[in-house]
Amino acid sequence: MNVVMHQVGAPGFLHRFEGLRDRLPGGRLPWLATLRAQAAEAFRAQGFPTRRVEAWKYTDLAPVAEAGFDEPLTPMDDAMDLPPAQAGARAVFVDGRFRADLSSLDGLPFEVSSVARHLDALDGRLGALARPGEEPMTALNTMLFEDGLLLDLPEGVEGGVLELLSLATASERPSAFHPRHLIRLAKGAKLTLIETATGPEGARYLHNPVFEVEVAEGAWLTHGRLQQEAPRAFQLSTIYATVAAGGTYDNFTLNAGGRLVRNEIHVTLTGSGAACHMNGAQLLAGDQHADTTTALDHAAPSCTSRQTYKTVLMGRSRGVFQGKILVRQAAQKTDGYQMNQALLLSPEAEMDSKPQLEIYADDVKCSHGATVGELDAEQVFYLRSRGIPETQARAMLVQAFLHEAVEGVTDEALRRALDAAVEGWWARQEETLAA
Repeated sequence: MNVVMHQVGAPGFLHRFEGLRDRLPGGRLPWLATLRAQAAEAFRAQGFPTRRVEAWKYTDLAPVAEAGFDEPLTPMDDAMDLPPAQAGARAVFVDGRFRADLSSLDGLPFEVSSVARHLDALDGRLGALARPGEEPMTALNTMLFEDGLLLDLPEGVEGGVLELLSLATASERPSAFHPRHLIRLAKGAKLTLIETATGPEGARYLHNPVFEVEVAEGAWLTHGRLQQEAPRAFQLSTIYATVAAGGTYDNFTLNAGGRLVRNEIHVTLTGSGAACHMNGAQLLAGDQHADTTTALDHAAPSCTSRQTYKTVLMGRSRGVFQGKILVRQAAQKTDGYQMNQALLLSPEAEMDSKPQLEIYADDVKCSHGATVGELDAEQVFYLRSRGIPETQARAMLVQAFLHEAVEGVTDEALRRALDAAVEGWWARQEETLAA
């Protein structure tokens, strides 16, 4: 059966690609020109997925397809006011383009650079993990990316904390940018990457990043993501990661902004003893829609995975969690856990949850679960019986639920950033409720 796709916005992006293809970074590199052309054909065939596609059953991209985006016209030499830094080292991208003049990268024991500056050396690496033929938003990114973070951490190096700051700028018409980030940690290396995405209050834009992450043997990458896009913005992010023997990919994503957001993560554990932690929180109010979709592939024996996602919903917001764990026949002694919990604070809010296990090995320990509910009336009553007003009691329980989501984060810099973002979001909701 043929699946109908959203073709409303697809021709605009395809037309832009045809007009820009010779001027995009690396336009004269045959391998990259072929990669972009193949992605364009895939996007032409797929368009924007509709809810008839199983993976997009709960998320409607019609608002994105119909928006009519232009190219961002950011002057590359403009000074900008930056939000407070989350770490000493910071790589800044404005509308998807690297800004060396705004970044703070001196003294790092590893190389941080721009994908656009090194494309001639990325044949065989860029596109090695991504699947544009299967994921339409990855195809769109591959067609039109202009830049991205290029990070290589040498063997045994402890890189400390690096912030990746993505800023959008305001424009009269909606704009779209598609950064392509390549991150590689060599054997035994260790790094905390704190990714922050934000934009001006009234800006309307599409931020469509794709990450290709390689974690080598015994390496450890902590990847914290603070999605705080503008209220009218769209973010559709896709992460592809491979983890070798004894390595760890530790991801925590906080969705607290944007009108429509999708956080899609594909992780493959390729070596014995590899581990993956994918945790996060979605904080939704008004008409926000946030979708977390994960695919975890246990392809080697004795690997461990943990997933815990929590969602708080207010107003008419809608949350989605889709999580699949695949355990291949060779992946004996797999230990996998997945949990999704949602707290509904409004009768008009909605949560869709679809956890999945697909197991072909017989010596495994895997479990999954999901809970969706309101505040516990007995807990509220208990706090009120101790003299705490009902509004304050409810606030205490919500905050406890949210902070429980980040209590497993061990990196101090990331934990501080997440706690501040959670507290700021709840403070804004209290102001709205009190108004």
